[in-house]
Amino acid sequence: MDGSMDRAALADFLRRRREAIRPSDVGLPAGVRRRTAGLRREEVAQLTGMSVDYYGRLEQARGPQPSTQMVRALARGLRLTDDETDHLYRLAGHAVPDRTRASTHVRPALMFVLDQLRDAAAFVGSDTDVILAQNELARLLMGDRVAGDTGFRSNLSWKWFTDPTSRALAPQGEHDEHSRTFVADLRAAWARRRNDADMRELIDNLLAHSPEFAALWARHEVAARHMQQKTFLTKVGAITLDCEVLATVDNQRLVVLTPPAGSSALEQLRLLAVVGEQAVGSA
Repeated sequence: MDGSMDRAALADFLRRRREAIRPSDVGLPAGVRRRTAGLRREEVAQLTGMSVDYYGRLEQARGPQPSTQMVRALARGLRLTDDETDHLYRLAGHAVPDRTRASTHVRPALMFVLDQLRDAAAFVGSDTDVILAQNELARLLMGDRVAGDTGFRSNLSWKWFTDPTSRALAPQGEHDEHSRTFVADLRAAWARRRNDADMRELIDNLLAHSPEFAALWARHEVAARHMQQKTFLTKVGAITLDCEVLATVDNQRLVVLTPPAGSSALEQLRLLAVVGEQAVGSA
């Protein structure tokens, strides 16, 4: 059960964790005019997807109770360990998540690797295709897939099979291949965790709401994802990238999207990063 929020202790914990993180730990430049060795408040806000004002009020012990989604975002942004994440939930007045289920907490080591990648897009996803963390290039390619829906509705497969707008980033000619890959990959994960509540909820809802998914599920194709190419329709044109799973830890996967050798994809990615920075500046 949820309890009362300890604003003072939460503020102190957030401030101390922020000050303990070096900018290089999260892929940020150190700069030359820093007053402390840690992160600035605005940098934590950027990493967690919340406003600077909201985060500042939390550190000043005068903010509202953060939701469980906000607590998860703070744990990711501050690179907390499992024990520190549990402590954060308690300070925020929420029950600690049950770790017998699939974890949504990304290990600091995976987050560190994610932060260091500059010319590659990368993300950490669960075995049910929930995006748990993205680097900036991945956000520009795919949109922000971490914020927003929770539960099975945050799943990429759910969006792909129930929301036509989710297919806008992929060329029409690749839609069938994407559908088969989603389903075959889910079959492999289902075989490992078919009795877990989150897996049952996702599959049951997909079967009930998507005839396309149901037809593909009935084929019983099984294939964990391996290296392949993906094409993204972006503001700077179509970008085709090699897609490879580099690490699998606790039913989580680090997926890296890299420019194929000899292609112009690297220049396109760098242009996309510039366009993204301009959009943020103009906003």
